[in-house]
Amino acid sequence: MHVDMPLEELKTYTGKSPKPKDFDEYWERALQELENQPLDYQLERVQYPSSQVDCYNLYFTGIGHAKIRCMLAKPKHIQKAGPGIAMFHGYGNSSGDWFDKVSYAALGFTVLAMDCRGQGGYSTDPLSVNGTTLRGHIIRGLDDPNPDHLYYRNVFLDTVQTARILMSMEEVDENRVGVYGVSQGGALATVCAALEPRIKEMVAAYPFLSDYQRVWEMDMASSAYEELVYYFRQFDPNHEKHEEIFNRLGYIDIQNLADRIKARVLWVTGLKDTICPPSTQFAAYNKITSNKELLLYHEYGHEYLLGLADKAMERFSKL
Repeated sequence: MHVDMPLEELKTYTGKSPKPKDFDEYWERALQELENQPLDYQLERVQYPSSQVDCYNLYFTGIGHAKIRCMLAKPKHIQKAGPGIAMFHGYGNSSGDWFDKVSYAALGFTVLAMDCRGQGGYSTDPLSVNGTTLRGHIIRGLDDPNPDHLYYRNVFLDTVQTARILMSMEEVDENRVGVYGVSQGGALATVCAALEPRIKEMVAAYPFLSDYQRVWEMDMASSAYEELVYYFRQFDPNHEKHEEIFNRLGYIDIQNLADRIKARVLWVTGLKDTICPPSTQFAAYNKITSNKELLLYHEYGHEYLLGLADKAMERFSKL
């Protein structure tokens, strides 16, 4: 088992990974590109046995002409615009079953859950990149001359477009929208709240995609970050590009976006997490300057967290 820092050190840790000098310009340029994307979408009715909720597959066109599929669940009888929640899923998975979305919708929320492009759901990934695409998405686009071709740049922008589409719906009050995710989903919730300042409530559990340099130093060859080990073994065994690689990864490191968050935050960490080490999570959390709360599961790792779903519902009820 990998041993991370003592809790007292975690509370002040702010990361090892570099932040590219043009980081802010990189993301401002990306957001400007997103401004040119229409918020148009298509709906496909899904039959679900509920007298209170309507379910749809929603499709929109993301950056690079990707077809992004979301699950939309909304109350049948809406008298005025209400709260909305954008949900994001774990690495390699999909948005999953309808049940958790329907549970929120039955309580008056409009829910939009995004399938990440090219992962386990129905969203496409048409991006053509130079370099390896085997063994993972973190390294997709890493060797491309253009850093705009990093896979996660476009996924991060997809989260913003998802939130903006949700906010544009007549059933939704754009000032009452939250984001929710676990693992990769926690990272995407963090990014969405950072890049879309109208997000009001954020719940993120053990977020992925943070502090890659720290992960490397911990020798996490069997974790969610194993593709970094694969990359160096196959393409840079003498680490001649070590600084260049970690600097480029800084564009898609959530800790470098965390200080942009304006939402109220519930951040959830299992202190025995060996998949996304607690220090990598604290690197991002400690940079959040908005109203935030840290919820620690001392004996838990990267797994089901007892009571989390109810705590998340309690937070979103404040929307």
